[in-house]
Amino acid sequence: MPHPHDDDRQQRDRQHDLRKHDEGGDHPGPRGPVPARAAVAAAEDRARAHASAPRTEAQDSAAGDDTAAADDSHIALVDGSNVAHSSEGEKARLRNIELVCDKLIEEGLQPIVVTDAALRHQIDETEEYERLIENGKIKQAPAGTDADYFILAFARELDAAIVSNDRFRDRASAFPEARDRAIRYMIVNDEVVLERRTRRR
Repeated sequence: MPHPHDDDRQQRDRQHDLRKHDEGGDHPGPRGPVPARAAVAAAEDRARAHASAPRTEAQDSAAGDDTAAADDSHIALVDGSNVAHSSEGEKARLRNIELVCDKLIEEGLQPIVVTDAALRHQIDETEEYERLIENGKIKQAPAGTDADYFILAFARELDAAIVSNDRFRDRASAFPEARDRAIRYMIVNDEVVLERRTRRR
């Protein structure tokens, strides 16, 4: 049978626990003990000290390796309109674009073809060209815009090479690095030769 003073003793115990809570000690929460303010402050101090600590040479070297790996892009933006029109005296050829892309893949690069909207009215194999656009194999710039801007901008964003014989002189001030990204090309008898330029000529 419960002692008549049990209820009074339980009430005193609860009041004692509440006083400990008010004094800042550890107290039980819904998911277990909650750290005291002093412990939280100490953890924050340690985190700030770690963030401001000088980096070691090994850490700097590892960070540099990661940055170099990220910058080592294998993407090549293909100026599709320039490539298609590269055969002198002929209508724009879809085959030129296919040949250049095949050569880039052979050399371990991932080609992304960007063309002017006007090319669809100039290309020889219209139906196949339209199919490639619909399948996303060729990226067509919006009508009334200059594909050169998109090629240069995407090359910058993707840290990619640019396959074109265009020198982009009208955009040199906005994209001065374009000359260092350039891969020039020639197509003779359906054979493609690429030349990557690393300095101004």
